[in-house]
Amino acid sequence: MNPSATPAAPAAPALTTHAIKAGCAGCSMHQLCLPMGLDEGDMERLDQVIGRRRRVARDERLYQMGQPFRNLYAIRFGHFKTYHVDAAGDQQITGFQMAGELLGMEAISSERYLCDAVALEDCEVCEIPFPALEGLFGHVPNLLRHFHRMMSQEITREQNVMLLLGNMRAEQRFAVFLVNLASRYAVRGYSSTQFQLRMSREDIGNYLGLTIESISRLLARFKKQGLLAVEKRGITLIDPARLKAMAAGTTACSPLA
Repeated sequence: MNPSATPAAPAAPALTTHAIKAGCAGCSMHQLCLPMGLDEGDMERLDQVIGRRRRVARDERLYQMGQPFRNLYAIRFGHFKTYHVDAAGDQQITGFQMAGELLGMEAISSERYLCDAVALEDCEVCEIPFPALEGLFGHVPNLLRHFHRMMSQEITREQNVMLLLGNMRAEQRFAVFLVNLASRYAVRGYSSTQFQLRMSREDIGNYLGLTIESISRLLARFKKQGLLAVEKRGITLIDPARLKAMAAGTTACSPLA
């Protein structure tokens, strides 16, 4: 997935029964997404701004680095990864996103997308034309405040990635990754101890600055230490408290063999 030439922006899909008005009030993710804390009237105003739902097939790009910024995208279901491609064509994965999160906020200042966003499975997003959303901020102060909170969370996430790649040993990096996934699933009402890894081991390694072999060894080591169980991409956290301690650095991490 390292194209030597930048392909043209994909054409917007035709409106179908799967590309309809979103209806924030009826969305199971509305308490995590932009409508959080809005009253019924304000939510109706937001509904008028949101364009449509859009299906994104597995491995399909939602947007590409360098394309003009027009929309934010709220994930209704599914998982994405975002990554930069450097001048040599090498990828650096910058994050994994899931339902209730916004894609595209990095493009607001530059007015161009600064990374590629690719679906890890069949997904659905709500397109949010940013000029219309920006116009709504002046009428709905609660919406602007919540948007600022979401931007702050994104900045914090990026800072945590820098710390992850710069200062932590391999076992701590992987523990942080698992604990972060578990907490995000818990907020969404899913199990925090049993979940599927939607991303490949290669992608996890790229994100954490480790090789795919290191990820496989870490899974085997964590399993041997009684921290988790692994069944293909299925993960069961057996000792979440110890994993959290490892992620926080309060439990020593032994070096990789």
